[in-house]
Amino acid sequence: MNSSSPSNIVLEAKDLHLEYPIRLYAHTGLRDSFISALKNPWDFVMKSPEMLPVLRGLNLTLHKGDRLGLLGVNGAGKTTLCRILSGMVYPQMGTVTHAGNVEAIFDVGTGIMPELTGRENAYLLARLFYNTRQVPKDQVEEALSFSELGPFLDMPYKTYSRGMQARLVLSLVSTKPSQILILDEVFDGADVFFKEKIAARMMKKIETSDAVIFVSHGPEQMLQLCNRVVVLSLGTIVFDGPPQEAINYYLQNASGTFGQR
Repeated sequence: MNSSSPSNIVLEAKDLHLEYPIRLYAHTGLRDSFISALKNPWDFVMKSPEMLPVLRGLNLTLHKGDRLGLLGVNGAGKTTLCRILSGMVYPQMGTVTHAGNVEAIFDVGTGIMPELTGRENAYLLARLFYNTRQVPKDQVEEALSFSELGPFLDMPYKTYSRGMQARLVLSLVSTKPSQILILDEVFDGADVFFKEKIAARMMKKIETSDAVIFVSHGPEQMLQLCNRVVVLSLGTIVFDGPPQEAINYYLQNASGTFGQR
């Protein structure tokens, strides 16, 4: 476990709160909605929507060297938290500060041009990952070789299976270290053989990156890649500690109240 010295903090989230409106449709169609608006125009316009809390006063500190896993059932707030930490979404309350650039991968299709080939997309993605117009060709070609896609690299990306898409994107994102890296269930599309291969490569990237946040439903990946795991439930942190203890806690409680609001 890493030192908790303030000088080692690379990311800190304080009192994060976010809620979304629940869109309740009491009518069966456009005609019924129109009639309701005519009968009660003031209520139709002014009625406040019911709100669903997604994050509730959440606090999280990430230290240099942390390889943090996020566990939680669907709807626990994992992806929302990652989007806030990466700056893609702003909370209604709370603050996020970080001491480095955040590189976040939420979907293997992000930034992809389906009509272009895998190779062409690789060079486009490399501009995003490296944040430069001068893409290091040798590193991109090494990543393409690592993906083992062979002749499929010169076929349109839209013909790729989910597993092939994962191979391409993960091979690219793992080519260089990051300051703060967020991976949200991006391994889930890869086949079992490539998961083993990419996990070993990703471990090297993790070891040379300042800090990593990793989201997955696979406990075995948490044990292999993380030194700390946080369990989320109903938008709050209910456990923060060693991976095996966190996984045991999650498995014992996931079928209980985790999904009830």
